[in-house]
Amino acid sequence: MPLVADGVPPVDLTAKPPPGRHVELPTRFGPVRLHLRETPGPDPLAPTAVHLHGLAGSSTNWTDLSRLLAGRMRSIALDLPGFGHSEPPPAFDFSRVGNAHVVIRLLESLDGPVHLSGNSFGAAVAIEVAATRPDLVDALTLISPAMPDLRLDPRRLSDPRLALAALPLVGARARRQLAAVTPAQRAEQLMRLCFADPAVVPPHRLAEAAAEFEERARLPWAGPSLGRTTVELLRSWLVPPARSLWRRLPEITAPTLVVWGSDDRVVTVRKGPRTAALIPRGRLLVLPRTGHVAQMERPRVVARAMLALQQADSW
Repeated sequence: MPLVADGVPPVDLTAKPPPGRHVELPTRFGPVRLHLRETPGPDPLAPTAVHLHGLAGSSTNWTDLSRLLAGRMRSIALDLPGFGHSEPPPAFDFSRVGNAHVVIRLLESLDGPVHLSGNSFGAAVAIEVAATRPDLVDALTLISPAMPDLRLDPRRLSDPRLALAALPLVGARARRQLAAVTPAQRAEQLMRLCFADPAVVPPHRLAEAAAEFEERARLPWAGPSLGRTTVELLRSWLVPPARSLWRRLPEITAPTLVVWGSDDRVVTVRKGPRTAALIPRGRLLVLPRTGHVAQMERPRVVARAMLALQQADSW
């Protein structure tokens, strides 16, 4: 069936992200105050979409897509623990499974199953959620999921000095240089890494990203959380095959759309066919001239595909 549907109205994609709020959830790590941004749907009975961001991201990564879905769906974009405005509890382990546990607690608090979507690390968390609690996931969209990808390629880093920062001797100098990078420069580096063509980034979104990096620099948990989450992701790529994320894909029962950018430098699009094929009800959509964050680069195309998936009964 086609991966394009009607129902994506013309909307103002210059609007600021919706205001956020916190919800407190009981978890095995203790209480978690999770920060959410909600975009209302057309009516209280509209289906709900829940969106999970990737490394160095936040709930604001879903602003445009959420507005495009609003004619049909309510959207809840969250800050995973340690990102945005979600302070991680002291006992949090920053693993894919730990993040999935927190997301499951959120989904249990909502009315009925949701359309769950995730980008990069958030998509890996979404896979874990969908495989663990299929009753909570009505449909699944995975955008450039962080499947195991151990290629040694400096182009996968927003700043080549990141590879030196953990090394002895030269590491201290690299860390000092990285600390001197301004929030605006960090935002530009991330856009160059994640977008196939950084020129398509609207100036207002770049300014918002820079302001967000500046705000994060004042949060004591932000830097350590990014580092620990990155380490846990890499560790998850090195586990024995029986514990690999690849083994979770066949356990997903929800109809699933796998979206990948043809020019993704972070996780190669060559992982796309295998990812979609291992999911029993999976379909692959490869977007040309698109990088690692299709929901930000091609929000209209992704919104149409998600709505088509939501309406499909035969997948």
